[in-house]
Amino acid sequence: MYHGRSTGKGPSTPMQIYQQPPRLLIVQIALPSWADTCSNLCEALQNFFSLACSLMGPSRMSLFSLYVVQNQHECILPFVQVKRNFARLQACISELRMLQREGCFRPRGTSLQLAVQDGLQQFKQYSRHMTTGASLSYTSLEITVLTSQPGKEVVKQLEEGLKDTDLGRVRRLQVVEITKGDLEYTDSVSPAEEPSSDESSILGTDIDLQTIDNDVVSMEIFFKAWLHNNGTDQEHIHLLLPSQCFSNISRSRDDSMCLKCDLQERLLSPSLLPGTADGSLRMDDPKGDFSTLYQMASQSSASRYKLRVIKALNSSGICESLTYGLPFILRPTSCWQLDWDELETNQQHFHALCHSLLKREWLLLAKGEPLSGGPSLRQPASTFYVIVPSRSPTLLVKAVATRELMLPSPFPLLPEDPPDDSLKIVESVLDSLELEPTYNPLQAWSHLYSHLSSTFIKPQGRLHPSSESRALRKRPCKAGQFQTNRVRATVAPLPMTPTPGRAPQMPAARESSSEAFFWPSKEEEYPSGP
Repeated sequence: MYHGRSTGKGPSTPMQIYQQPPRLLIVQIALPSWADTCSNLCEALQNFFSLACSLMGPSRMSLFSLYVVQNQHECILPFVQVKRNFARLQACISELRMLQREGCFRPRGTSLQLAVQDGLQQFKQYSRHMTTGASLSYTSLEITVLTSQPGKEVVKQLEEGLKDTDLGRVRRLQVVEITKGDLEYTDSVSPAEEPSSDESSILGTDIDLQTIDNDVVSMEIFFKAWLHNNGTDQEHIHLLLPSQCFSNISRSRDDSMCLKCDLQERLLSPSLLPGTADGSLRMDDPKGDFSTLYQMASQSSASRYKLRVIKALNSSGICESLTYGLPFILRPTSCWQLDWDELETNQQHFHALCHSLLKREWLLLAKGEPLSGGPSLRQPASTFYVIVPSRSPTLLVKAVATRELMLPSPFPLLPEDPPDDSLKIVESVLDSLELEPTYNPLQAWSHLYSHLSSTFIKPQGRLHPSSESRALRKRPCKAGQFQTNRVRATVAPLPMTPTPGRAPQMPAARESSSEAFFWPSKEEEYPSGP
């Protein structure tokens, strides 16, 4: 888990649980491996942005910029707001698809560091052009370098090239190596949750080295981690256990044992998306059907929201019909303000709790303690939660029904002896079904990405590229050059020594041509199991 230091961040606000810092993505192009990576990366980016641009409520992603590095660095998308900008993002992805996939060129050793420096300069200038109120959200930048080259060599190259660069505005610098493995699906944990990191210290900023597989699903999972609240300013939840459960755990004032945890969403609520099957269930609240747990955790700043464990339950002792709402994940906190010894001890006891619950086949019943809102004659309502352990170092949290919410319903016993004829017919039907040992959601595709992409296409817009654009794509290019509809940067670039033989900039793309470049995903269907 990443414990990088953060700089320039202000006090926590409820908005921070949604909005992520601005992101700069630098794609290092290396031939011939780019031919194997290009289509997967572009499809993953299109799928991700169709989702990110569609989410209702406060924007989870603020700014995004994209650079490519071949024999020189080049900005193909200056910093733009992600929300309501799908057409421009899509045009950028289409341009990325058209980069040459064959041939050869001599990469310059300084191109990657120049891309980082230029992107950082663009970000600083963009921040200065923002209004004072809005610029407070854009104080630090996260930079991701995507490469098919050996990751450790890229880290050393960046460490050497950036040693004299002021990286005070860089919140995180990450190198992601795309491996040659080509797995169709995976039911393992997200690469963002279990990174294999080799960190190097650069002027107070860590370089996080991570690997992902060269397939669409793995890349999607990596980009979706950008929607999480990964801030490390403070912990989100305090899980309070009876005092006799453990020893040497940090104790709160009431002598309960406290595990400090971070809270993450497990699933995106369908009510946050337009035109989905659950769209009719959307409430007036733009956050949709977020559970009380997430709302309370996002609003608590002075003191953390508390979950007090009151009972243990047998894992088979609760009916699924009694839980409601979306599940959330608890994990040990990565708050950088805590002492390192406290962080390690907290993590060890959290893992011990997970192991013990699995061994005993127990669940925990916890009561959410309302935040104190000043003196009031009314007793605040409480919410109860079931805490479920998993094989990963996480706990799953779901709201559970209480007496006030229960509706009457008769539950007669099932007859013990159904008719033999009916039993044989039904059993023959069941025997014809294919049996899967587990349900893998990564294999259940619902055509959501193509549906969301189509919602951004204006009815009067052209659905196919113009003849001029088609001719431009078919025109042969020399090695090291590519002709595209280039997006012009909105701020002045970082002054650099011109590189000999640099491809000339093309005029700014028109809005209509941006909408014309639509690359639908390949046909989606529910794949049969092995």
